[in-house]
Amino acid sequence: MKKMSLNNLLNLLRTCIVIFVLTILSLFLFSFTVNKLNSDFLKELGISKTEADNKITNSILGGYLDASGARNAKNILLGNRTAVAKDLLSYVKEYVNSMPFKNEYKALKEGNKPAENKPKTPEEIRRETVDAYKKSVAQMEETIKKADAKYKPMFEQALAESKKLLKDAEDPNNKSMAGYAKAYPDMVKASEASYAGQLKQWEEKYPVNQMLFVKQRLQQFLDETSGIDFTAVLTEKNGKKLFVNPDYEKKSNRWKMAFRAGKEVVEPARAFVQQWIAEIN
Repeated sequence: MKKMSLNNLLNLLRTCIVIFVLTILSLFLFSFTVNKLNSDFLKELGISKTEADNKITNSILGGYLDASGARNAKNILLGNRTAVAKDLLSYVKEYVNSMPFKNEYKALKEGNKPAENKPKTPEEIRRETVDAYKKSVAQMEETIKKADAKYKPMFEQALAESKKLLKDAEDPNNKSMAGYAKAYPDMVKASEASYAGQLKQWEEKYPVNQMLFVKQRLQQFLDETSGIDFTAVLTEKNGKKLFVNPDYEKKSNRWKMAFRAGKEVVEPARAFVQQWIAEIN
């Protein structure tokens, strides 16, 4: 086996931590007994339990990669990373079923609940319009009191217009108000239908059971790691590793991270995730 340079080791380190600890790839590769779950592997990584929990939450609920803080992971890469990954994955699997994670998910769900935007009633529209014109009239009257004589005629004309608009708004037979009142029932129906659609989308995106949300992330992992060519050839250009095949260079960053993680990591993960998805109801 070829020896790795320090840079290659560090790149593999970042990939391993991102994919295993901080993303959906970190969820369900292997099963471990509860008594094997301890803090030893977290100490090896150089992170605390609180930091690990926060990274898991950020990655799964936030949908972004929190790749900071695993200070000692390089040492793990020099050993058996599959064995250590088992502990990491088992820890994540346990955590997503814990009450702290459920509470975080519930807060996320409620924080993204759509707000109902009901149309204003004809009475509200009339009251707001009348109040606005009354305010305009009062302000114009105050302006006239303080205005220079040469400007008063202009302000008095504006005041007259405001009073006319106020009178029209107060008229119970106002045509604009009558038109709004006539259209109001249809506006309410359209608003209710729109809100019902938004609630449906919200429930689909944030199901009551947090594991159904995790299931969406699992499917995302399968989609993003589909069809990876682990035999792809890399070349170096200006100090940067690039795929010889230009189509691979167009792949997503997560596809490339999975490539760097390697076949021995990704394929068992995909197999487990496929089985896990089938089990989540």
